[in-house]
Amino acid sequence: MSSIQTIAVLGAGTMGNGIAHVCARSGFNVLLSDRHDACHDRGLAIIEKNLAREVAKGKLTQQQAEEARARITPTLDREAFSVCDLAIEAATERFEIKSELFKELDRVLRPEAILASNTSSISITKLAAQTSRPAQVIGMHFFNPVPVMQLVEVVRGLQTSQATFDTVHALSKQLGKTPVEVNDAAGFVSNRVLMPLINEAIFATMEGVATPEAIDQVFQLGMAHPMGPLTLADFIGLDVCLDIMRILVEGTGDPKYRPCPLLIRMVDAGWLGRKSGRGFYTYT
Repeated sequence: MSSIQTIAVLGAGTMGNGIAHVCARSGFNVLLSDRHDACHDRGLAIIEKNLAREVAKGKLTQQQAEEARARITPTLDREAFSVCDLAIEAATERFEIKSELFKELDRVLRPEAILASNTSSISITKLAAQTSRPAQVIGMHFFNPVPVMQLVEVVRGLQTSQATFDTVHALSKQLGKTPVEVNDAAGFVSNRVLMPLINEAIFATMEGVATPEAIDQVFQLGMAHPMGPLTLADFIGLDVCLDIMRILVEGTGDPKYRPCPLLIRMVDAGWLGRKSGRGFYTYT
C-alpha cells in the first residue's frame, strides 16, 4: 500500500495514549478513539504531560510538542476511520473485545488499510480470521511506557502478507522503535518467557519461600533486573498477568503455564497492583 499518513488508535488508556503519542511525535496524524469523552480527556492529559516532560529534558522543542499534540484528534465516531491507512487496536486483553473491534474496523476502513493489534498474547491468526482482509492483519506489541521503550514485537499471523509485514516493520522504525520479527504463538516471545517467571515468583511468595521484597531483591541485585518480578507484575496489572497466563494454557495446552492460585485470589479480591492501589505492595 502507499505510505501511511493517518493512523487510528483504539483505546486511550496506558498503551493507547502512549502509541498515539509516539505516532504524533513522529509526524503522523492520529485519530484517538475510546468509549467515552472522559477516556479521551484522561488520555490526552497524559500525552500532554509526557510531551512537556520531553520538552523539559530537551528531547523536543516546545513547538515540536505543540505540533505533535495538534496532530491528535479524539473521536467517538468510528466512521471517521475511513480516512486512516492503519488502525492500531489497544483495547483490553480479551479476545471477545478485540474480535468485535476488528469486525468493526474491517467494516469502516478502506479495503487497502492495515489492521494491527497491540495484543501481548492473543493469536493474530485468530484475530485476522474475524476480518475480510486477513493478509492485512498483524501484531504490533509495544511496551510500557511506550514513549520510552524501544522494542516493538512485529507479529506475523499465519495469513499476514509480506507487504503488510514490510510496511509495519518500516513504520516501527519511523516511530523510533526497534522492530523484532516474531511468529504467531501464545504469548509471542516476551510474555511466553516473562509471565511464567512472574507466575513462579508468585508461587514462591505463596509457598513462603521468601517475602515479595526479598524475591524482588534477588532479581534486582543478582540478575541486574531494573525491577523485581512482583513489582513488575503490579506495574503491568495482576489481572493482565492472569489473562495472559490463561491464554498461554489455552494456546499451548501445557499445564506448566497454569496460573498460581494466589494470583487468582488477588485478582478476585480486586488487588490488581498499582492501578487499584494494592497488589504485592501498597500504593498511595
